[in-house]
This record gives sequence, C-alpha cells and structure tokens, in this order.
Amino acid sequence: MSDEEHQFESKADAGASKTYPQQAGTIRKNGYIVIKNRACKVVEVSTSKTGKHGHAKCHFVAIDIFNGKKLEDIVPSSHNCDVPHVNRTDYQLIDISEDGFVSLLTENGNTKDDLKLPTDDALLTQIKDGFAEGKDLVVTVMSAMGEEQICALKDIGPK
Repeated sequence: MSDEEHQFESKADAGASKTYPQQAGTIRKNGYIVIKNRACKVVEVSTSKTGKHGHAKCHFVAIDIFNGKKLEDIVPSSHNCDVPHVNRTDYQLIDISEDGFVSLLTENGNTKDDLKLPTDDALLTQIKDGFAEGKDLVVTVMSAMGEEQICALKDIGPK
C-alpha cells in the first residue's frame, strides 16, 4: 500500500515496568512500596477498621532505600499500591576515582563505571579504608526504579 518507511522513536527500555501492582492489604513489614515516586522499605504497617462507608485503610511508614528519609502513606486496603522491583547485585571493587566514582567488575568480566560512592559515612569510610589497605572488596549494589546505590560491603580477603 505505502512505500514510506515508518520511523519509530526508540527508547532504551525493553518495556519492563519499574513497579508492579499489589493490593495494599497484602503488603507487610520489611516489604517494599512506592511512596511519592520513591522506592521504600516498609518499617511499620497498621490497618484501621472499616468505617461507616466501607474501606479499611492501611497506614504505611516506610524508609526510602536510597536516601534514608521516612515517608508515610495511607491507602484503602482493597486498592492497589505500586511495589518496586528491587534487585541486589554483587560486584568486585576495582578502583575508586578522585571524583567519587567507583569502578566495579561485573559477573561477565566487564567494568561498570557509572556508580558514585555511597553517601552513608560509615560505609564510605569502610570502603575507602579497605581499598587503601589493598583488600579484595565486594560491594552490594541495590537497584530499583532506575536508581542504583552501593548498600553493603564484604571483604573477601587480601589481593
């Protein structure tokens, strides 16, 4: 019919969603939830009784997994909440650059150079001290909703 070629805007996303829906009443303590577009770990859940007009409500108190801020949300327990896909990956630390970025070795032997050092002071000094001593360090990177951050550190012995 038509000889024209169609141009499609390509976005570097395979269509995988950053979140999935889950009924608010089924989300428990230590689970994950999205509050104000931030991935959070639930620290407290309380459910109120149904009122005169129906819905029981869930009151979530959660801590942002990347910046540690406390967020709260109240949702009817029968409604769906967004739950982030949270992944943890271990990488071996190769190098720390002067501008605060780390160079990490992935499972398949490539390097990952787009992560900054963590903002948590205790973890930051552990990483810097361990690296200065020449230890082999493995960092755990948590990723959710397009954000990544180093969240833990393991020492696998001297180089």
